Amino acid sequence: MPHNKSTPVSTDALLGGRVILRQPEDGYRTAIDPVLLAAAVPAIRGMRVLDAGCGTGAASLCLAARVAGADITGIDTEPEFISLARDSTELNDFAPPPVFEVGDLRDYRNHAPFDIVMTNPPYRTNDSGHPPAHPLKRAANIEGTVTLSQWIDFCFQLLRPGGCFTMIHSRDRLEEVRSLIAPLASNAVIHPLWPKRRRKGGKRFLVLAFTNDPQNSSIDRGGVHMTDGLVLHQADGAYTEEAEAILKSGAGFGFNFP
Repeated sequence: MPHNKSTPVSTDALLGGRVILRQPEDGYRTAIDPVLLAAAVPAIRGMRVLDAGCGTGAASLCLAARVAGADITGIDTEPEFISLARDSTELNDFAPPPVFEVGDLRDYRNHAPFDIVMTNPPYRTNDSGHPPAHPLKRAANIEGTVTLSQWIDFCFQLLRPGGCFTMIHSRDRLEEVRSLIAPLASNAVIHPLWPKRRRKGGKRFLVLAFTNDPQNSSIDRGGVHMTDGLVLHQADGAYTEEAEAILKSGAGFGFNFP
């Protein structure tokens, strides 16, 4: 389904021009969150990766730019997002290119298992104040019929044994996320994202959680661990060297499978 031609669309660049992205001029606009998410994904060539709730495809495209040969599929319930993601795929030259499909996470089990499921789900509950007026922005930011608990459960159900769940989410829901992933993962890492100083003012965090693999007895249930995280900005507001490498040069965080 083509995107709504009445909706103004812009063509923008991510990763210092390595990724070209088509997205609405108004309403939902890609920030740095999907770029950081893609950089945290511990994928290698040949791995099957699902981008659950992919929006306009920014995370999938950034991952394709960093990991040549990854088999990436993005799904979203919003046809207009998927149409724009497909437009973006044609503007880039990735091999293989990400595949974008209109799909509901709840109905995607026949396509499993995946090595990795990455996701940037809505951050706000549906009772958290006034929702955005723009329907696409509301869809991207406010939980719909699927709660965060259900979203995480569905993602884990799509993973192979020993697979990796990778998510970025809002700092105010960190403890909720920790409690949700603890019973599902053999071990997990939470990586805070700090604006200018560690342990002050964090708004986002990344989580990598690995499912139990009966064929690999060396992986024990190690619980959920917190790292020192990444500081994004220097005192003058410029990106730190580490953040610049991720956001502009396409570097990864360096996370690996256990």
